[in-house]
Amino acid sequence: MTDWKATAAKYQDQYLADLKQLVAIDSSRDVENQTDEFPLGPGPAKALDQFLDFGKRDGFTTKNIDNVVGYIEYGTGDDYFAILGHADTVPAGNGWDTNPFELLIQNGQAIGRGTSDDKGPALAAYYGLRILKDLGIEPKLKIRLIIGTDEETNWTGMNRYFETEPAPTAGFSPDAEFPLINGEKGNVTFETHFDGDNAISEQQLLSFKAGLKENMVPRDAEAFVTMEDPDAVMKDFDAFIENAPVSGVASIIGKQIHFEVVGKAAHGMEPRNGINAGTYLAMFLKQLPLDQPGTNFIRFITNNLHDDSRARQLGLQFTDEVMGDLTMNVGLMDYDAETGGVVNTNFRYPKGITPAEIQAHLEKAATPYQATVTQTNNMEPHFVPADDQLVTDLMNVYKEQTGETNAQPEVVGGGTFARLMEHGVAFGALFPNATDTMHQANEFQPVADLMLAISIYAQAIFTVTK
Repeated sequence: MTDWKATAAKYQDQYLADLKQLVAIDSSRDVENQTDEFPLGPGPAKALDQFLDFGKRDGFTTKNIDNVVGYIEYGTGDDYFAILGHADTVPAGNGWDTNPFELLIQNGQAIGRGTSDDKGPALAAYYGLRILKDLGIEPKLKIRLIIGTDEETNWTGMNRYFETEPAPTAGFSPDAEFPLINGEKGNVTFETHFDGDNAISEQQLLSFKAGLKENMVPRDAEAFVTMEDPDAVMKDFDAFIENAPVSGVASIIGKQIHFEVVGKAAHGMEPRNGINAGTYLAMFLKQLPLDQPGTNFIRFITNNLHDDSRARQLGLQFTDEVMGDLTMNVGLMDYDAETGGVVNTNFRYPKGITPAEIQAHLEKAATPYQATVTQTNNMEPHFVPADDQLVTDLMNVYKEQTGETNAQPEVVGGGTFARLMEHGVAFGALFPNATDTMHQANEFQPVADLMLAISIYAQAIFTVTK
């Protein structure tokens, strides 16, 4: 009988050396440098190539599909079991104590962008597959580790895969949490658009910017305004910051005041884990006598969105007994006095409520501010029953390796590639009670947890394909 943990431990140095190479690549989607050869930018393509190079080095069959997705394959047969990971990351952002693209092992933690989401876990799944191959274990079902390159944005790569390749019989995504995610809420995004005005006012919102991605709680926000009495505004801002859970500075530049606010980034699936710098900055600006277009933009945020992850102010508070709460993240806020502004709201919704209902409430809230609402994307809720054979097999492996015999599958707000498979779940690699640093500065994953994940993945792949 294979000692999976002892076997996995032998690969630790090789695993960390490979992870170092992956972390060194800035693989956030790069539309400014996209080309016909690199549709998502050179960084994501380079990270994909690195994954595939590992597969070639270790004797697997590999395939690169248009530099947006690829796979590493083991075994033979027409049907196959899929493991869906991704090589892209969210932007590094500010607030790091170390270089986000240089893997640092410190106090047992692997620190760097992607160590937790999803380079570290996807590579752990790869090493689980490699262990089977190195042990000479021939699966009865072909296995493909499929690597996407824009999971954090539009899923272009993985959608391309399912358009050009046959669908798997079943699979899991190592891009969430243990013990197992058998349900994912729906994921829909809206943009609320505001008009600008070419007229110049003595007291005016000139610009406002917060957020990097719709699925991140904004850590940083800034705004420029003109005011008749900037010194008084500066004093009021200092008082506001003193009593708010954010930090901030303001400076006078000619006739303008520049505000900078710093909150706490977090994954947008649970905004309560972060502090939204953008909506807090709006809360200060709402007390200023701004021009009407600027007031419309700010008041929409403060009166409908601020500090309200359950969308109560929009009348959208909703809970499903199985899938939990509807949540809302205000991920992007952008305004220019001449061209207008946009507020991006991302909702994770359970079954029982629809995107059309959500949009209707947003439109009702936007009307007093002369704003319009458009939907940009949507993914329906996904659920696999707890008594499904795939769920029970994976849960049994997890329980055996961790001793957590009372563990139960869960439903989350995060969206993973698992939902692309009718018979797919998310499986690790964040362990219960571990610190979740996905999409945050100083992202890390404990090395011991990553090694345990390799062991679990090796046994799990063996179990579901034997």
